[in-house]
Amino acid sequence: MTLGITGGMGCGKSTAAGFFERRGFRRLDSDRLVRDHVLTSAEVLAALKERFGDTIFGVDGAVHRPALAARVFSDDRERIWLEELTHPLVFALWRHALAAEPHLQWVLEVPLLFEQALENWFDFTVCVACAPAQQLARLEQRGLPRELAGQRISKQLPLAQKIDRSDFVLWNEGSPEFLQAEVDRLIDTLPVAT
Repeated sequence: MTLGITGGMGCGKSTAAGFFERRGFRRLDSDRLVRDHVLTSAEVLAALKERFGDTIFGVDGAVHRPALAARVFSDDRERIWLEELTHPLVFALWRHALAAEPHLQWVLEVPLLFEQALENWFDFTVCVACAPAQQLARLEQRGLPRELAGQRISKQLPLAQKIDRSDFVLWNEGSPEFLQAEVDRLIDTLPVAT
């Protein structure tokens, strides 16, 4: 079984995915794949340098993700270019992992699951959601100014549409223990879940 977890920024996708992992699911975090594999590949680094020069690189030569984010979230053309560069590489990493261990139960964190029409990759889709005020508060607690948080949220499908299009919804406004109980209940209702 393969589950795709989506939701808005700051809604708790990673926390929920961690609870699935504790219950025996193998976890793939798309953002981590980008950070650890895609943005470190020679092919991507060369393309980024050609497109942006040195403006998005730190003194160590690595991609400075906040600088890159500032560029792409303020210009839709740059964001779309970056997605077209990086998403096929992420999908290739998914395919490799899933093919290597097809017997496992998988949970994949996919922020842009519906935006990229990836529903068919998964047996079920799960949206982690919370109220907009809670979402913004969490992002501010992470150090993202409210204006930038709003800018990034606006580049994603509205949360209400993600909720409508998902097979299951986990509402995450309570304690971590409450979210864990929601995840446990969902797992216990899934076919072939252990």
